Amino acid sequence: QVQLVESGGGLVQPGGSLRLSCAASGNIFSINAMGWYRQAPGKQRELVAGLTSGGSTNYADSVKGRFTISRDNAKNTVYLQMNSLKPEDTAVYYCNAHITGWGDIDGYDYWGQGTQVTVSS
Repeated sequence: QVQLVESGGGLVQPGGSLRLSCAASGNIFSINAMGWYRQAPGKQRELVAGLTSGGSTNYADSVKGRFTISRDNAKNTVYLQMNSLKPEDTAVYYCNAHITGWGDIDGYDYWGQGTQVTVSS
């Protein structure tokens, strides 16, 4: 089994910054990709930022230039640095990872429990 544990959410004023972390643990042979999604009340979950094992990144248009995704391979951890936060960034943020475990033929998607980010004055 694999666990993803997120941290770093909270309340921040508009224009402020937060850094989210997501650490993967358990039966891990390789992490193929990691990313962050978010879901605001009444809205569908959407991709915020993704990072492949090869280092390629992609971002939602709404966060380009403000958010940065990065990864520490030694710690099996992915980060999301969020700057210039706006009220519309308020959502529950979920970590996602596509992981192949020891003994697995294919990789599987895993999700964290979610962390609340609230941007408000």
